[in-house]
Amino acid sequence: MARRSIGCLPLMLGGILALAWIGEVTQPTPLQVETFDPRSPRRPMPQWSDEAFVIEDRPGAPSDSMGTAFAVDRDGAWLTAEHVTHDCARIGLEEGGVARAVSRVVESREADAALVRDGLPSDHALPLSGRVPAPGSVGFHMGFPAGRAALVVSELIGAASARRGRTEETQPVLAWAEVARLPESDDTLSGISGGPVFAEDGHVVGVNSAATDRRGRILTTAPDAMIRLVQASRAVNDQPVAYPFAGLADAEVRFASWLEQGVIRRIFCDVDDAPRLTAAQPKG
Repeated sequence: MARRSIGCLPLMLGGILALAWIGEVTQPTPLQVETFDPRSPRRPMPQWSDEAFVIEDRPGAPSDSMGTAFAVDRDGAWLTAEHVTHDCARIGLEEGGVARAVSRVVESREADAALVRDGLPSDHALPLSGRVPAPGSVGFHMGFPAGRAALVVSELIGAASARRGRTEETQPVLAWAEVARLPESDDTLSGISGGPVFAEDGHVVGVNSAATDRRGRILTTAPDAMIRLVQASRAVNDQPVAYPFAGLADAEVRFASWLEQGVIRRIFCDVDDAPRLTAAQPKG
């Protein structure tokens, strides 16, 4: 079995971004975290390839950080990465330069995915699919590496498994090879965690999870694991139509439109429950 080490989107940010936290009331409702684990009671899960990755843990204690989230239901359901929300005392979606606090999150124990149940409403939602694209297919990864909006183009290597840090349990993932990045940059991909990866048919087929800048590999959650979390949350009713991408230029235009509409946003984690200004760094 091939086993490769992959970085956990190194923690670097060109400039520190300070956001004020805004809640529904002066004292926001405490964060409620639910867990979803389809493996309990243990039952057979889909088999993946023999290729395996080890995702390196961040050293030290949890710290304030930033990732990416995207709307999957217009009534306030958002997907992101589980490692972006884990160990957070407060979680907030960016709106108008402030972090709007949320209070309900469902974290998957099967894959690196989490669903915000009570986030900001959205005029649009992104279409999801549990189908694995064919190897060699083009993927469009969207989010905020180093805190700045970027579109990453890749080619699918195939299905694999990943183990985070020293844990023994593995997670199903898709492994992609980076081909291009817009705008062009050699900076870390840290901060794109939690963002969507689109297949050429216009469906979201996973959540950005980890990457290695040196080897140009990106890991995303397995599509079926993402769908199981969404279905278990009972928070997603929308079934938006997917339109195939006409090419890179079309992907750029759509990404810009989704950013303007607020369909893809930055999401912030505060590990300290005390209200204050938060300096956020990408979480990977």
